[in-house]
Amino acid sequence: MEDSNPIPLFSHPGNGRAVARVYMLRPELSKILNYYGRMVAAGEWKDYAIDHLPDRAIFSIFRRASEMPLYTIVKEPALSAAQGMWRITGTAGQILKRGHDLDKLLAYFDAKLLKAVD
Repeated sequence: MEDSNPIPLFSHPGNGRAVARVYMLRPELSKILNYYGRMVAAGEWKDYAIDHLPDRAIFSIFRRASEMPLYTIVKEPALSAAQGMWRITGTAGQILKRGHDLDKLLAYFDAKLLKAVD
C-alpha cells in the first residue's frame, strides 16, 4: 500500500530548532525518474535537480545544466484536498497540469515523448 501523506523529516538549521520538510516517497520518485530516463534516452532532457522545502518538494528538469528548468514537478501536500498536491510548471512558472494522481499527471509527457522519438 502506497502512503500518499508526506513523511515529515526534520533538520536543524543551526539554531537548534527542528524544521519539517516535504519529501517525495520512493515510489513517487521512481515514477518520475522512469519518465525522466525515457526523455534522456530520446535526447530531450539532460539534467535534473531535487529540492525539499518546508511546504513542497520540487523535481526540476533541465535541457542543459546551465539553463532554467524546462519543467518542474511539484509536490505540495497542503493543496491535496483542493486542487491536487501535484503540478507541472513550465519555464515561465505557468501551471501546465495539476492533479491528485501522479500517474495521470506524468501522462502529460507522453505527447512530448512521442514527438521526440518521431
